[in-house]
Amino acid sequence: MTTELRRLRNYIDGEFRDAADGRTTEVVNPATGEAYATAPLSGAADVDAAMAAAEAAFPAWRDATPGTRQQAILKIADALEARADEFLAVECENCGKPLELTRQEELPMMLDQIRFFAGAARMLDGKAAGEYMEGLTSFVRREPIGVCAQVAPWNYPAMMAVWKFAPALAAGNTVVLKPSDTTPASTVFLAEVMGAILPKGVFNVVCGDRDTGRLLVEHKTPAMASITGSVRAGMEVAASGAKDLKRVHLELGGKAPCVVFDDADIPAAVEGIRDGGFFNAGQDCTAATRVLVQEGVHDEFVQALAKAAAEVKTGDLSDEDCFYGPLNNPSHLEKVAGFIDRLPAHAKVEAGGERVGDKGYFYAPTVVSGLKQDDEIIQNEVFGPVITVQKFTDEAQAVEWANDVEYALASSVWTTDHGTAMRMSKVLDFGCVWINTHIPLVAEMPHGGFKKSGYGKDLSMYGLEDYTRVKHVMTAL
Repeated sequence: MTTELRRLRNYIDGEFRDAADGRTTEVVNPATGEAYATAPLSGAADVDAAMAAAEAAFPAWRDATPGTRQQAILKIADALEARADEFLAVECENCGKPLELTRQEELPMMLDQIRFFAGAARMLDGKAAGEYMEGLTSFVRREPIGVCAQVAPWNYPAMMAVWKFAPALAAGNTVVLKPSDTTPASTVFLAEVMGAILPKGVFNVVCGDRDTGRLLVEHKTPAMASITGSVRAGMEVAASGAKDLKRVHLELGGKAPCVVFDDADIPAAVEGIRDGGFFNAGQDCTAATRVLVQEGVHDEFVQALAKAAAEVKTGDLSDEDCFYGPLNNPSHLEKVAGFIDRLPAHAKVEAGGERVGDKGYFYAPTVVSGLKQDDEIIQNEVFGPVITVQKFTDEAQAVEWANDVEYALASSVWTTDHGTAMRMSKVLDFGCVWINTHIPLVAEMPHGGFKKSGYGKDLSMYGLEDYTRVKHVMTAL
């Protein structure tokens, strides 16, 4: 006996549609390894239709007052909150996330971020109008860019969709958004909620694979392409955008150092780094994955972190104490396990290091010590529930090792000395530096990295401004 799979559809020009050529792909719940839905495998005709709809809708949405856009976006947040139970069920099946943890940790943030950008729509900054040349008055207009092609990842599919559409719509742009082919369900649900509120064509969802994403960002219509994903994908988008000078917004990988000094509150550091490293199965570009511990407290810290990791629960989503769910797909499970399988002889697995259960894609909370700066697992993003620990001698060495990776998204410093914290916050080459905490984000502050972690900011007014263009207007008196 087979269970009928749920049918997900694209959302284009205010209506749900199958792919023009009827192609589909199966969507798998990573907690069970079993398919539960089909989604369109969209091609050029689907992308063309979505872009045409967004282009046609742009003038009216652009010309709507900021207050009008604010009210529409606030209604989206209210409607999503009213259907929270449905939404959470979809997202948790989508990703294999623990239900109550997602309700507590992700849903409130998403609602807050949508509401923040609703208000931010009415608070765009610009230079004061004035007579900077005699007889002439100048002022600045900040305008929407146009149609935005957006590609969201699979680690936080709903939240990353919010980070994409909320600032874009608030600024007056229209959107064609492609979710990951492994996690499209919650984005299709968002389209259902938003479709009852927004004018048709303002927000469109096109499901598909990497080829579909390439069609989006290479399309001649969008003025901007935004992606959250791998470095490889970001480089492809940047190269594609260069062909027609499309604006590009990239939030890519990370390899966050957590620098723990001898004077740190060790229990607090262990707890914060454990939570920051294992939340969402470590599938987070800001995850606390790479810990640098000063030699005076190194052994104590490793022992405490290994003990704390062993107490973290995964594998049984019905357990109220389950802290994280599965990895996204079997290929990614193999990738994460491969880092542990290839560890050099000088490394030591202090906790975990194995798959959990015989169904789904769960991996144990893992701690590895004894590593060197040039080891593969130090230099490359694991994107799984694996925390590495290195021993450093002094502040200079900590800074050198912390910055000696190609990623530059997030970092943290653990110390009770204010001067140490301030010096480190200056010299750490990362877009975010947390002090005595790791991973909290707020809508009012920017999120984004340097180097191969990409460029552009999510969240905050900086994120909104990334979806605008600046025009100088000068008039004779």
